[in-house]
Amino acid sequence: MQTKDAFFTKMNRLQEEKIPFFFIVDYLAQHHEIIPLDEITVHDILFATPERSTVNYNSIKAIKEPLVWQKMPLTKAAYRRQFDQVKAAIQAGDTYLINLTCSTPIDTNYSLRDIYHRGTGKYKLFYRNKFTHFSPEPFVQIKQGRIYSSPMKGTIDASVKNAASKILANEKELNEQFTIVDLIRNDLSVIADEVRVDNFRYVEKIETNQKELLAVSSKISGTIKPNLKHKLGTIFASLLPAGSITGAPKLKTMETIAKAETHQRNYYTGVWGIFDGQDTDSCVIIRYLENTEQGLVFKSGGGITAMSDLDSEYQEMIDKVYVPIY
Repeated sequence: MQTKDAFFTKMNRLQEEKIPFFFIVDYLAQHHEIIPLDEITVHDILFATPERSTVNYNSIKAIKEPLVWQKMPLTKAAYRRQFDQVKAAIQAGDTYLINLTCSTPIDTNYSLRDIYHRGTGKYKLFYRNKFTHFSPEPFVQIKQGRIYSSPMKGTIDASVKNAASKILANEKELNEQFTIVDLIRNDLSVIADEVRVDNFRYVEKIETNQKELLAVSSKISGTIKPNLKHKLGTIFASLLPAGSITGAPKLKTMETIAKAETHQRNYYTGVWGIFDGQDTDSCVIIRYLENTEQGLVFKSGGGITAMSDLDSEYQEMIDKVYVPIY
């Protein structure tokens, strides 16, 4: 396997040569791959973005059986042990926002490929029968020399009375969004000029197989520095991993994540994307279902701050265990 440095160098070269390609990198940048777009389907990889897809969905034969979806989350006591460890790190000043994630075994009558074809999402990927995911969250988009990031922080059950108003008024969620927007602004400022917040805290609706959720995002943008306009790999090497799925400060928070979490994230919370020969679109790999030796496992989590309470964070982790099939 090529080294991490070779991976990012190859991204630079292919962008300079204007060769369209698909790329993927896991959470710790230990596993990564680049494939020319015209070769993607022979690698047993399917993807869809808001503007591009490998599949003609009208030609897919509908799966007649209704989805069976049984999730078996870890107990609240087991979650508490991780939660308390994270809270201790916050109190010690090691982190002030940390994304804590967990694994939930799933029993379903659908295969990964079935779930991919039936599911809908802004970004979705079927990767060699290792995993599939449906992400509502872009990582970065680069269009005509300008870079955009839309970190997502905060979800609520849409059936809650006045759900949108409640989540926007929630002080914990507000502070979390301030923190992540500040982190992303700092990250973008390394590789871009004129960084600005275009839209702070807007609400989007997410359909799931169990309930409707509302999610809160913000949009930040900047102009790629002149010396980096043809250095896509250098840009991604600087920005990864995504701030929205680590926390702040990023490096120290990642140390706490490594100590507190009881699973390996692997490709979960990594990034994949498309360079079309001119522009780039990418997403964070969340809403993620992985094929393991023990069966299917869904990985989910949420941001923890000093204001977080155990019950709410535990429920958010469970609420995010869904596929967008309805």
